Amino acid sequence: MKLEGKVAIVTGASSGMGNAIAKLYAKEGATVVAFARRKERLDELVAQTANEAGTVVPFVGDLCIKEDVENLMDFTIKNHGGIDILVNNAGVLDDFLPAAEVTDEVWDKCIQTNLTSVMWTTRAALEPMLEKKAGSIIVIASAGGLMGGRAGAAYTASKHGVVGLVKNTGFMYGRSGIRCNAICPGGVATEISANMRPSAFGYGRVGDAITATTSRLAEASEIASVALFLATDEAININGAAIPVDGGFVAF
Repeated sequence: MKLEGKVAIVTGASSGMGNAIAKLYAKEGATVVAFARRKERLDELVAQTANEAGTVVPFVGDLCIKEDVENLMDFTIKNHGGIDILVNNAGVLDDFLPAAEVTDEVWDKCIQTNLTSVMWTTRAALEPMLEKKAGSIIVIASAGGLMGGRAGAAYTASKHGVVGLVKNTGFMYGRSGIRCNAICPGGVATEISANMRPSAFGYGRVGDAITATTSRLAEASEIASVALFLATDEAININGAAIPVDGGFVAF
């Protein structure tokens, strides 16, 4: 019951790491507003957590639509009294395309989903957190946000950007009782990784790095355990950090 009485928003909660985080937060007593585009997946999540100490509340929307983000925040504040924890998890890959091959469509999608939408949710959550003088913002970034050769050009740029946003937000609002941290996974066994279409240029190099440093992909539950820690007062002095959870991926 580490999150008893807390209100959390988890984006991209319909699958993968976001789904695992929402389940763990509910188990630990939080009211979790689970945000995703796929209603049927959110309904499954609600059913799967029905007997937990906390509650999962589904909210269907698209992070790339500003009005949906604003409605999410308004709904959470109106119905649950505020926001204690924001987990920015939703993201997209870029098929490991280098700069000469990346299209405007892939670039715009990565920047919008992985960076701009994180800014929108963070900006919106800060107001109620400032009223409480407390809050934890957690962003699922990537090893690609720490290194140059772990993904394609668009994904790498978006995740470097989000790590910078995390550091700036942690610095700017730390004295107001608000912490902002990034989790930087390497390879994780999720739906998004299973469906990626890597380019011939990038995949071999990234695959070699994974093989050289860890024998397996991480499980989503292993990322969720770190997201739980960062949401609690046990992590009270961790702020503005980008934490690799990658089996040594960035050590290579």
